[in-house]
Amino acid sequence: MNTYNPNTSIDAESWLALDEEARMALVYAFHSGLDLDMTEDALRVHASLHVIIENQLAMGVELIPETFAKLKRQGLKRHEIIHAIGAIISEDIFNIASGVIDEFSPKKYRRKLEKITAKRWLKGQY
Repeated sequence: MNTYNPNTSIDAESWLALDEEARMALVYAFHSGLDLDMTEDALRVHASLHVIIENQLAMGVELIPETFAKLKRQGLKRHEIIHAIGAIISEDIFNIASGVIDEFSPKKYRRKLEKITAKRWLKGQY
C-alpha cells in the first residue's frame, strides 16, 4: 500500500502490515495535498485521528464496522464517516487531556457509536 484516500475502502491486511509511522505518512500526504486551512500541528492531529479510525476499522473493533455501514446507508461518504467517528473519540481525548475525565471509557464510546446517525452528525450532534 503506497497511497491513501479516505473516500476509498482500504485493504485491512495491507493497512495493518504497515507500521504506524507509514500509516501516518500516507494519511498526512493525502491531506497535505488538499487546500486545507490547517496549521502543521492541526494537520498532524487530523491525520492521527484518521489513523486511529482506520486502525479500528481494519481490526474490526466492536461497533466500528457496524457504525460505518449504518452511516453509509444513511448517506454519508466514507471520509465523512471517518470524521464523524473521529469527532467522538477526539472529544474523549480532549477531555482526558484537559482533566475533565480521568480515563477513556470503552462503554461510553460504544454508546456514542450506537447513538450517532448521519442526521445527528450533520447537525453537529454526536
